[in-house]
Amino acid sequence: MSGKLYIVPTPVGNLDDMTPRAIEVLKSADIVLAEDTRTSGILLKHFDISTPMRSHHKFNEHEAVSAVVHQLQGGTVMALISDAGTPGISDPGFLLSRECRRQGIEVETLPGATAFVPALVNSGLPCDRFVFEGFLPQKKGRATRLEELKSQPLTMVFYESPLRMLKTLQQFAKTFGAEREASVVREISKLHNSTHNGTLGELVDYFNANAPRGEIVVVVAGCPQAATAKVDKYAEFKHKSAKV
Repeated sequence: MSGKLYIVPTPVGNLDDMTPRAIEVLKSADIVLAEDTRTSGILLKHFDISTPMRSHHKFNEHEAVSAVVHQLQGGTVMALISDAGTPGISDPGFLLSRECRRQGIEVETLPGATAFVPALVNSGLPCDRFVFEGFLPQKKGRATRLEELKSQPLTMVFYESPLRMLKTLQQFAKTFGAEREASVVREISKLHNSTHNGTLGELVDYFNANAPRGEIVVVVAGCPQAATAKVDKYAEFKHKSAKV
């Protein structure tokens, strides 16, 4: 009889964001697969969870998937967690989830914490439709990807490290235009959580004078010209359809 894989979100900041069900699943699982056992060890200890842990991160994920799937096929119940947030969202998890489904092993993802959703909603930018870009390529392909996104009509969401954020904002301002609206959200649900809204040019000036720290989500407005053109094209289509 096959086991089951649970994908379990963990807090991105405040430990009180951990759900009772997530705690229950981690306690009842046979093994917890953790991105970093040292980081997750603190979380498990806080909630009095004694389930054995095994390392499962981006550097060993390709090699580890087949062994994990074999154990699951033997009836083991596993819970996958990352350092923070929902596994698979810019964290390990996709490869294992895909292979489990290919092999007919049940996968259940619990709802819970993720950084980009509160950052997007908190930004005040349109969030009915958006694109999640995660971390941009650091070097190769970065400029090309930014050029591709230049005419994107939907709100865009990015993850970035504090060490690269100012340079990224400068690149955004150069490619998208300094007047493009944006939001920088730091340390979501932590003590020093902050949101800074403004144009890309204003945000460059601010963070040039105030070095950013902590985990960062950058939300950028879509291209207004592209959005307007899309609406005009749809209106034209409706007008022509009405005549038929």
